[in-house]
Amino acid sequence: MSDQAGAPRRAGAAGAGSGLLFLREEEMRQAQELMILAWRDFDSVATPLLEALGLGHAHHRILQMVGRHPGIAVGELLELLGITKQSLGRALGDLQARGYVRQEVGRRDRRQRLLHLTPSGAGVERQLFDVQREKLMGVYRDVGAAAIEGFRRVMQGLMDDRTRRVLDAVVATGERSRRGRG
Repeated sequence: MSDQAGAPRRAGAAGAGSGLLFLREEEMRQAQELMILAWRDFDSVATPLLEALGLGHAHHRILQMVGRHPGIAVGELLELLGITKQSLGRALGDLQARGYVRQEVGRRDRRQRLLHLTPSGAGVERQLFDVQREKLMGVYRDVGAAAIEGFRRVMQGLMDDRTRRVLDAVVATGERSRRGRG
């Protein structure tokens, strides 16, 4: 293998598509930097409310996932959040003690612990969602539908296969549950 000047090029050294402007190392570094800084700033929008409630960002992530996926199993939540049982246990225990999250035993598998927000937990999750939604809506309005779809595809592409499989299973379970109630 050789480059345009005829000098040998190691296979895999530059990688597939390295000649494309958006795949160059500088572009990849910029993307990484932008994701880190954007998440920091997006996450910080909720910080004042979290502090007023005496909650942390781990509590927030749990509330978000349980609010988005009622009936999510503790094991699935662990996998999606990528945290230790101990970390989840502390934050989840705190949310349960505050009356924000309740746990029920699975109907098919009695070993499962399924999580749901209580009405007060749903209210807190809604407040947190609303402050971040305002930020996201402003950005979405500015960039348009094509950029939003591209963003979703990039975010899904960044998830590893295992995370996507767990998320797909959680979503499918929720859809089956909603159809069963409707």
